[in-house]
Amino acid sequence: MTERPRMTLTGAVLDGPSAGELAAFYRRLLDWTVAAEESDWVKLVPPGGGAGLAFQSEPGYIRPVWPSEPGRQQMIIHLDIEVDDLDPAVAYATELGATLHGFQPQDDVRVCLDPAGHPFCFWIRT
Repeated sequence: MTERPRMTLTGAVLDGPSAGELAAFYRRLLDWTVAAEESDWVKLVPPGGGAGLAFQSEPGYIRPVWPSEPGRQQMIIHLDIEVDDLDPAVAYATELGATLHGFQPQDDVRVCLDPAGHPFCFWIRT
């Protein structure tokens, strides 16, 4: 078997109609720093280091549907964000442009949609 080469996950990438607009939402939400920016690509990094989050403009982007529905664009990835209190986190996110999803499957989680429709979850440790 081939020896495993060194690999480091440096981040995940979310597509959307505008990389800049989606990055601006998450920059404010997470208070992260812009590490790289091009016209169709933005990468954010956390202040303490670690894997970042990047955004790519995709002209043919189709908003995902969650929960999934047959024949509709499915969610490919979602972000889990730990918070101390759900209600203030949701209030802050909605002020920035997120929407609280109508379907909430758990008492200790709040599912929101970012401005491009990607689901993300606020959760509290119980």
